[in-house]
Amino acid sequence: MADSEYTVYALNPGTVIKKLVKEGDKVSKDEVLYVINNTAPAARLEAADVSYTTARQNLSANSRILGDLKLSMQNANIKFSNDSLQYQRLKALWVDNIGTKSSLDNAEMLYRTALNDKQSAKEKYYSTVNDLTVSLKNAHSQLATAQSDLKNYIIRAENAGTVYQMMKEKGESVRANDPVALVGKSADRIIRLSVDQQDIDKIKKGQQVLMKTDISGDKIYQALVIRTFPVMNESDQTFRVDAAFVNADSQPYIHSSVEANIIIQRKQQCLVIPGKFLLAGDSVRIKQGGHVKIASLKIGIHTIDDVEILGGIDERTDIIVPTQK
Repeated sequence: MADSEYTVYALNPGTVIKKLVKEGDKVSKDEVLYVINNTAPAARLEAADVSYTTARQNLSANSRILGDLKLSMQNANIKFSNDSLQYQRLKALWVDNIGTKSSLDNAEMLYRTALNDKQSAKEKYYSTVNDLTVSLKNAHSQLATAQSDLKNYIIRAENAGTVYQMMKEKGESVRANDPVALVGKSADRIIRLSVDQQDIDKIKKGQQVLMKTDISGDKIYQALVIRTFPVMNESDQTFRVDAAFVNADSQPYIHSSVEANIIIQRKQQCLVIPGKFLLAGDSVRIKQGGHVKIASLKIGIHTIDDVEILGGIDERTDIIVPTQK
C-alpha cells in the first residue's frame, strides 16, 4: 500500500458538479478534488452574512437603534436637569415663605418623574446594547457555521501525495460519508503483513523480508521490518507488521496480495528436507537394509517449505516420499 495512505470522504450529500483531478495526479495539501452542488448552503451563507452585517451595523457608532436611544437618554437628562433646577429653586423660596405649596408639590412631582425617565432611558440603552451584543455573537456563530457547511461541499486533499483512485464522476450523486478518493505518498510503499500470534514475538524491527506479489510472479523483492503493532486482529488471530522496500525497485502497484518471508535466523551448511516429507511426530519413512521403517527426527528451523534436520537421518538416507492424496 502507499505510505500515509488515506481515503477522502464526502461530508455532505449532493451531486458532483466539478471533478478537478484524475488518477495519477500529484496533489498538494488542501488542493480541491471535487466540488459538490452547494445551492442550499450558499443561500444559507448569504442569509447568515446579511444577518451578521445587520447585527454589526446595529452595534456600530452609526447605529440608528442606539442613536435614537442615546437621543432619548440625552433628552431625559436635559428634562431632569431643568425639572431638578426648578424644584430646588421653588424649594428654596418655600423656606423663605415665598410661593405656594401646590407649585412646590407640582415641581417635586415633575422632578421625580424626570428622574425616573432618566434612569429608564439609561437602562433601556444599556439593555439594548447587551441584546445587540448577544445578537451579534449569535449572527457571527451562524455565519461561521454556514461558512463551514459550504466548505464541506468542497472536497480537498488532507495531505500532499498521489491520487490513486477517484471514485466519483461529474454528475454522480454523493451521500454523506461516501468514500470519494484514495490518496497516498507518491513514491513510498508500505508492505502490510499479517503474522500469526505464535510467531509475533520473533519479529523485530530491521529484520529482512523477502517477498513476491501476485502481480510480479516469481520476482523477489527485498524489504525491512519497520514497525509492529501491539493489537491482535481477533478475526484471524494475527498481528500487523509493516515493512518497507530497501531500494527504489519497489512494486509500482498498490493493494496487491503479497507472500513474504521474514528472516528471523540464518544457518548455512545445514541438512534440510521438504516439509511435506514429514509424518506425524516429526518422523519420515525410509528404506534401510531393504526394509521400510519409520525414523524419528530431531528438527531445527522451519520455513514455509523446508525443515532443518538436526538428527535421525543424514544426506545418504533414502526417504520414501509420502503419497499425495
